[in-house]
Amino acid sequence: MNSIRTRLFLILLAATGAVWLSAMVWIQYSTRTEVEHVLDRRLQESAQMVASLIARSGGIVPAEAAAMVDDARALPDTGPHDFVRRLICQVWGFDGQLKSESEGAPPERLADGATGFSERSVDGEIWRVYNHVDEALGIRVMVGDARSVRDHLVDDVVLGLLAPALLILPLLAGLIWLAVRRGLAPLDRLAATLADRPATDLSALNDRGIAVELQPMIGALNGLFRRVDTARERERSFTAFAAHELKTPLAGLKTQAQIARIAPDDETRARALAQIAGGVDRTDRMVRQLLDMTAVENPVEAGGAPQQDGARILRDVAEGLAGLAQMRGVTMDLTAGPGLWRTAQAALLAPALRNLLENAILASPPGSRVEARLEHSPGRVRFLVLDRGPGIPAPDRPHVTGRFWRGAASPSGQGSGLGLAIVVAAMERMGGTLRLSPREGGGEQAEILLPDTA
Repeated sequence: MNSIRTRLFLILLAATGAVWLSAMVWIQYSTRTEVEHVLDRRLQESAQMVASLIARSGGIVPAEAAAMVDDARALPDTGPHDFVRRLICQVWGFDGQLKSESEGAPPERLADGATGFSERSVDGEIWRVYNHVDEALGIRVMVGDARSVRDHLVDDVVLGLLAPALLILPLLAGLIWLAVRRGLAPLDRLAATLADRPATDLSALNDRGIAVELQPMIGALNGLFRRVDTARERERSFTAFAAHELKTPLAGLKTQAQIARIAPDDETRARALAQIAGGVDRTDRMVRQLLDMTAVENPVEAGGAPQQDGARILRDVAEGLAGLAQMRGVTMDLTAGPGLWRTAQAALLAPALRNLLENAILASPPGSRVEARLEHSPGRVRFLVLDRGPGIPAPDRPHVTGRFWRGAASPSGQGSGLGLAIVVAAMERMGGTLRLSPREGGGEQAEILLPDTA
């Protein structure tokens, strides 16, 4: 069942039905008890009335004394009904003689013993009897009615009370349905508002006058709109910057190609071709970094990825940059013992390490050494990349992790401005941090800190 409206209706209907049923059971029980009590009082009053008549007659029992109960109604002030002449009466003397009886009374004695109520079966019929014992007159006045007639009367009275309640139940269900529809109307209006909103409209929903129960949902939707708008703005900026950054080297490549085509001598042509080769390398690096940025911002879930050795990931990255290091005259020194730490997020860690090592190689002077280390301590993993380049100027430090930001000390002055931004994005996904600090003796120290569960 996926409908909140239907589920709420059924819950309210079930709860109301349970209360209604409990009330009906209580009404039935209390009404039956009260009617039984009234009927018993009528038996008692009728017996006392007959005894009072005999007492006024000087103790002589008239033959018609018991017939007085024929005029007694089963219920007071009920008007004509089928039960107005259903009482029977017997008057017995202490000598065991039947002094008087009403029409329809059985020949057997209806009760024995002291004053009070009792039930007796006579000829297969159960009688509810009140026995009034008058010691002074020496008589027993017994007034009773048939249990079957009494039960019929009680059932009729109870049914008269329950029938209107049964008729009310469908009306009650309809009122509950209308109430649920009206109560959920704000949700319908919210759904209509969202359905009519264009995909480009990420403005906040107005929560003024909104039901208290819907305000958390409105707040969550507005938060989602803000995040989507921020992500979309970031993507627009990223696309614009990427287009601009790609346009510049492509224009340079075109210029150098034209120079090579019209070069008057081999030296000029060779210089132009060298510039083209360098431009292609820089463009290749930028495209790769754009792909890295896309990969770390949209990672594949690592749930089913195999665990990989952190030291092996670092070595693979270093091997991929060996050609660049050789061309720059830089030596790489790795310190990473196998089996120290394993991770299923190699797709995020590898681009981060590659960009740190590549930046270090490009910043290092020929003949220098770039060091890379993997250290593991309880609860924490640390990767260190150290170089002997010029380092990051203090004014540039707050900005170096921004996208497409290049400082005056950028490697070769021609970096893409994406390398450290990729590292930061990867660390956000892995739950780690990037720390940059000046290296003692000159250069830069880049530090990646990760939880050992990353």
